[in-house]
Amino acid sequence: MNSDLPKILLAEDDTDMRRFLVKALQNAGFNVVSYDNGLSAYQRLREEPFELLLTDIVMPEMDGIELARRASELDPDIKIMFITGFAAVALNADSQAPKHAKVLSKPVHLRDLVNEVQKMLAA
Repeated sequence: MNSDLPKILLAEDDTDMRRFLVKALQNAGFNVVSYDNGLSAYQRLREEPFELLLTDIVMPEMDGIELARRASELDPDIKIMFITGFAAVALNADSQAPKHAKVLSKPVHLRDLVNEVQKMLAA
């Protein structure tokens, strides 16, 4: 594992989607750690810092918005991106989602995802 690469934590409960995203991000030169639920992802975040949290919103045990909120509490500098089929939920003004989070709607095109991730990490 190349420690110079930006580290991305991915939380996505759909196995095929998770594999697909991990492969695309690794191919683009990122270091990716993935979990199939928000709780496990959160536990990992408490152990080490990541540059970016990439998370689905609707997941068992802890949803993506709660995960993102807790991630921001642990590390105010972490960048957050939601991938979801429910973009309206994420963008709801009442939601507890961190204000600086980016939302990509499913189905997501890998090129768009990689471009957005690169933009966020370069910012």
